[in-house]
Amino acid sequence: MSGLLNVASGALRANQTLLQTTGNNIANVNTVGYSRQTAVLQTIEGQFTGGGYIGKGVEVDTIQRNYDIFLNRQATLASTTSAADNARATKLNQLENLFPGGKNALGAAVSDMLNAFSDVASSPTDLTARTVALTRINETATRLSSTAASMDELQMGLEQELDQKLTTLNTLATSVAQVNEKIARALGNGQPPNDLLDQRDQLIRDINQYIQTTSIPADDGTIGLFIGGSQALVLGTTAATLQLTDGDFGDAQTSKLAIVRNGQSFTLNEATLGGGEIPGLLRFQNTDLAEARNLLGRYATAVTTSMNDQHKLGLDLDGNVGGDLFTPADFSKSVLAPKAPATLNTGSAVLSLGVADVTQFEASDYEISFASGTTGSITRLSDGKQTAFDFGAGTSITFDGLTLNRDSGAAAAGDRFLLKPFSASTQTISAEFSSARSLAVASPIAGKMGTTNTGSLQLVALTPRTNPPLVETAATPVTLRFISANQYIRSDDANYANYPATIPLPTTHNYVPGTAIEGTVPATSPRSEWSLVLQGTPKAGDTFAVVGSKDAANNNGIDYKINSGNASAMMGLRDINMFDGATLTDGYAGLMAQIGVRAQSASFTAEVSSQLAATLEQNRAAVSGVNLDEEAARLLQYQQAYQASAKVIQVAQGIFDTLIQTIR
Repeated sequence: MSGLLNVASGALRANQTLLQTTGNNIANVNTVGYSRQTAVLQTIEGQFTGGGYIGKGVEVDTIQRNYDIFLNRQATLASTTSAADNARATKLNQLENLFPGGKNALGAAVSDMLNAFSDVASSPTDLTARTVALTRINETATRLSSTAASMDELQMGLEQELDQKLTTLNTLATSVAQVNEKIARALGNGQPPNDLLDQRDQLIRDINQYIQTTSIPADDGTIGLFIGGSQALVLGTTAATLQLTDGDFGDAQTSKLAIVRNGQSFTLNEATLGGGEIPGLLRFQNTDLAEARNLLGRYATAVTTSMNDQHKLGLDLDGNVGGDLFTPADFSKSVLAPKAPATLNTGSAVLSLGVADVTQFEASDYEISFASGTTGSITRLSDGKQTAFDFGAGTSITFDGLTLNRDSGAAAAGDRFLLKPFSASTQTISAEFSSARSLAVASPIAGKMGTTNTGSLQLVALTPRTNPPLVETAATPVTLRFISANQYIRSDDANYANYPATIPLPTTHNYVPGTAIEGTVPATSPRSEWSLVLQGTPKAGDTFAVVGSKDAANNNGIDYKINSGNASAMMGLRDINMFDGATLTDGYAGLMAQIGVRAQSASFTAEVSSQLAATLEQNRAAVSGVNLDEEAARLLQYQQAYQASAKVIQVAQGIFDTLIQTIR
């Protein structure tokens, strides 16, 4: 009889545990990170009798978590990838909003500025038209600098966000180390501490929202978390700390992630960080935002430099040479040397940057590596293209429209420099002056056809190359005298005055219609270099003269003030191929397109990774999550079993009472 009571009591306890476990599942249906638990029962070994083994009932073996390590890893990896993609896409959308289209856009301001010179060209002495042009110049400068300021604000907010996320991540890593310690102690009881295991798994999932980790279990029940391939974030019961640091060159516009363990800091390779919001934001800052800065800086530098250069080739209403319309591009902070703890340069070379050709600019940073004191390679960081250089022949080299100067000192093999020509060039842009009279729209040179020409000679273009102060009187024009349809002699060549004498012969030049003819005027210093393009078929004796606009003795008495040649030249900047084959006025559209395509691609990637993460989380939850319908069904099942066990005890008690009464 006691055996029957023991069996029934054991069954009652087992079913009570089943009911309690089911109730616990139902209570935690909305608890984040909770894994459904199941009471695992096992049969108690039966007792041998002559009639065979008599069962001794059931007991609870353990409380088991419903947990699939493979599904959990898949869901965590997809989630960390989605976190990185969404963080980057969000920031790219914010960046895209800084470059709007329409009439209030930066590109429209540049177009309006160039178009304003149309009215000045039509009426070069009209101060109102000149004032409008200066207003458009100021608007362009304001929009360039304000766009750069908006990018600075975006970066500032990004850095604050990174700091906050790192603080949270370090707290989570410390919590994992603490839970590791609790789990190691609890496992000494011989049963798995399910709630602590769930807590640790959730902490790890939370960490992977910030940075991708690899989990490696230890024999004592703790888990080690590794990032960046092999760097231990959590090892047993201790946690390292993550922090932001500058790169090798101390560039304030980029950041690296460093891990600090036992007082030692190690900079992580960004390419090995994987997913998570922090790597996603770092990729945005170091790649997307850096590219946008370079695109804007290249655009601003090309526009302002070309405008400044062209304006300097003109004369203002007072006959003075034009000055800068915009603040000149400042490259003084564009050359960076390595900073500790990086390996420092051992040479003493001082490098600087300048502009060679604005139409050849590439929106990129560069790294200079010296293989010897004078030779090495330039790596364009946007695409990895390398160009060899050699300072042996001089102190300057030219690449991608830039001039690299070795100002002083000598480099040593292994020395490195980072060149950032465009990333900071927009921040200091402003309009240089506001005087309408100082707008230099007159060309310093003019062309004069011979009054007795009989051929079909026509002027296509007469372009000044340099514009020093010109001699106003007694200047000597340069005259081209055609001796046939395809040959001419020049007044700035020797023996010109001897023509048509045969000895000594003057120098003759071949005439090819549409081909540029280069020269200077006046023939003696100071000179203004020029380029001339003629078209048509001349007759022998036809002439064309290049004269100074202020040369009253040779310019037919035309007032240089009504000359608008330089205004027309500034309008002509609109059609110069300047940005990867695109014209100056199309440059902003290309900038918008590059950023827009990157933002759209990131948004699409984020959408796909989010869908994948949601699907894999559903798969994980299907195993570990609590289903109320299933739990309700089990609750009824276990309730019936509990009631049946209680009934067995009741029957056994009745039999026992009957036996006692019979004995009495």
